[in-house]
Formats: sequence, structure tokens, C-alpha cells
Amino acid sequence: MSEPHLPERLARAITLAGPIPLSQYMGAANAHYYATRDPLGERGDFTTAPEVSQMFGELIGLWLADLWDRAGRPPARYVELGPGRGTLAQDALRAMAKAGLAPPVHFIETSPTLRAAQAERVPDAEWHVDLVGVPDDGALLVVANEFFDALPIRQLVKTAEGWRERLVACQDTLFLPVVGDRSFDSIIPPELRDAPYGSILETSPASVALMRQLAKRLTAQGGAVLIADYGYSGPAVGDTFQAVRGHRFANPFEDPGEQDLTAHVDFATLAEAARAEELIAHGPVEQGPFLEALGIGPRAEALVRSAPARAEEVAEARSRLTEAEQMGSLFKMLGLTAPGWPEPAGFA
Repeated sequence: MSEPHLPERLARAITLAGPIPLSQYMGAANAHYYATRDPLGERGDFTTAPEVSQMFGELIGLWLADLWDRAGRPPARYVELGPGRGTLAQDALRAMAKAGLAPPVHFIETSPTLRAAQAERVPDAEWHVDLVGVPDDGALLVVANEFFDALPIRQLVKTAEGWRERLVACQDTLFLPVVGDRSFDSIIPPELRDAPYGSILETSPASVALMRQLAKRLTAQGGAVLIADYGYSGPAVGDTFQAVRGHRFANPFEDPGEQDLTAHVDFATLAEAARAEELIAHGPVEQGPFLEALGIGPRAEALVRSAPARAEEVAEARSRLTEAEQMGSLFKMLGLTAPGWPEPAGFA
């Protein structure tokens, strides 16, 4: 007998045990989704900044190399969380090498499909399912591009009875959100306790736990983290849970495991978790000004000089990455540095 598809397994679990937290639904759906496909590019469901232009990865590589140089050039390792196809790492490592930095590469990736794509671009990388496998013998230069947005979230809804958790129920194989009975009033930030009925507060315990784990490693070993994602500085209310399929928004409660489920990242909470482990937080700042400060203009000009036929392509890519109405404002950059490390570029 063949294994039932994910929707059927989820429906069976809910039927037997009752509605499940949104975080459990999102975690199961994304685990299946990323394990079974390459979601990137025109034929996939979405396109990330490294796939738009080599300039993105190159500038991040130079950002890391500059920090490493001013920190005294210690032994270091490059670590990327959820490296996609390996495009960002390939571009970043090429730029780092020109600056004298050629670190061992470690990818945190669970998808066999994406590991194969990464191996084509960065064949010398080592793969791990989590941070535990990354050696502790040097500084860590960590990049997380559109990684935290895919980690599971929980949603709390303000009702007449107080704050309650949003759960996922099902009727046959139709999934739908419902509100649970358990009270969460005690964990609501004071400034949100008087929010109007229907307000939704999102939290991501998985993101906080990972950030605390990463921050402890950096405090002990030295290094820096650069997080690039779309999000906001909380606490704030609003429903950002969404699905993308074929480069279009979709219903996140349809076809779990067959579309990308994400939520906006609360950068303030990530920064707070990092500071709790003694890291220094920088930003968040918008992606557009950050890339301009790092020199995307001169880099674009250099690319055009070396390949004049690409002038229009380069200009369009720069615009897509930096203009406010495209990726420039929605996407943010958060920098984190270990105690004693220098101030990073781009956050002035």
C-alpha cells in the first residue's frame, strides 16, 4: 500500500486528534514542499535576490570579507542557512576570494533536490541538517537569505474572550483556520493588549530558538550574521501568513506541501534574541539603501563596461533589487556581530 499524500496524512491526524496549531501545519507543509522540488526561478514558484543578479551575492561576499579583514583575518568558516541553489554562495565566495578570503563552506540544508543543485555550484561544500554539525574551531560568517520567512509561525487572535491561538481544522480534505480555547493573554506585549477584536499577533518560536543557538555559537567563536528577508520591526498585529505558487499568491490552506508558505519576519524579535546572547545588532535597514551603500552602483557600471550588451539587463536587475516599489523597501537587512567585532558596513 502506498504512503498517503501529505494532505491526506494531515487530514487523518486532525480527524483523530483535533485541530492542530498553524505552526504544525506550516512546518509539515514546508518540509514536504522543499524536500520534493526546486522551487526557484521562472519554472518554480518564486525568485530570490541572488537569482536576480550576481551583484547581490558579490556584495554580500564583500561585506563579509571587509568585516573579516577588519577583525584581524581570523580563521573562519562560511555558513549559509537554506542556500537555495547555491547561487548566492557561488557569487559571494568568488568576491571573497578576490579579497583574500577563501573559507571552508557549510550549508544548512535538508532538501535532497536543493543539495544536488548546490553541489553543482559549490562542490567543496559540506552539508548539515542543523548547526550542530558545523565545527567550532573558528569564526562563523553566516548568511540567511529568505530563510527565516519559511520557518513555522503561530498566530494568536484577539477575541471577545481574550487572545486565543489560531488552529487548523479540516472537513474531509478541506483545511480551514479556527480559533482554539486556550488563553494566551499572559504572553501578549502590554502595548497590544488593547488591540481591537480580530487582531492577529504572529510569533515564531522556531526562529527565536534558532537565533539563540546561532548567537551562542558566535559569542563563543566570533563572527557575523547577515539576514536578508521581508518583514517588519515588531511587536505589531497583522496577518502575513501567505502562499506563493507559480509566482502568484495562493490560498495557504489549499494543497499543503505543494506551495511555498511564508510569513513576514519580525526583525525586532530576532535582534532581541541575539542580544540576549551578547551579540550586537545592526539595523534592520531596507535592502535598497543597504546595497547602494555597499556599492551596487559602481559594480553595475563595471559589469556594463565588461559586457556592454548586458547594459539593459544589469540596469533592470539593479532596479529590481533596490527600488522601493520592487524589492528595495519590503526586504530588510539585519546584521549581527560577535562582541569585539568591528562595525559592519551598510548600517550607518
